[in-house]
Amino acid sequence: MMQALEIIAILSGIISVWFSKKENIWVYPSGLIGTILYVYISIKGDLYGEATVNLFYTIMSIYGWYNWLRKDLQDHRIVKVTFSSSRDWIIQCGFFAIIYLLLFLSLSFVKQYFFPGAIPWADALASAAAFTGMWLMTRKKVESWIWWIITNTCSIPLYFIKGYTFTSGYYAVLLVLAVAGLSSWRKKANEQSVF
Repeated sequence: MMQALEIIAILSGIISVWFSKKENIWVYPSGLIGTILYVYISIKGDLYGEATVNLFYTIMSIYGWYNWLRKDLQDHRIVKVTFSSSRDWIIQCGFFAIIYLLLFLSLSFVKQYFFPGAIPWADALASAAAFTGMWLMTRKKVESWIWWIITNTCSIPLYFIKGYTFTSGYYAVLLVLAVAGLSSWRKKANEQSVF
């Protein structure tokens, strides 16, 4: 049963990231299936940071879906692929640091008193990078892909250690897609800055 849910979540996630790379609105409805399933899968594997991330993904997917569909009076999309400014970078790094610290402290407490199988530093690192990447994706920031690359790099061994080999492989595929997404969105942002 768990393996079937994992496979459905994986396929949903790959489809979602592929749509994201293409800047296609279907990123959100396809992604919701996987995020909801991964909340359950992560809780079962004592990966509470990842469960929190997937709950955040679910909420942000609904917001991103709305935000990407917004149009101005001339029927043009309001949110376009752009680079982060220096100020944006400071804000996203601060956001990441705060989320990492909160998750690390929470997960350390959970490990000590309830779930000795938790891996606080790695779970918090992957999760905080994912929180940051998802937030930036809803705003179509090129740098969201950098945070996804960090998330995927950390998640591959994290899930492998927990015995979720399919999910570990899934994050390897997502890592490749994130590198491609970074390249694609950089190109789009450069093209849009010309106009």
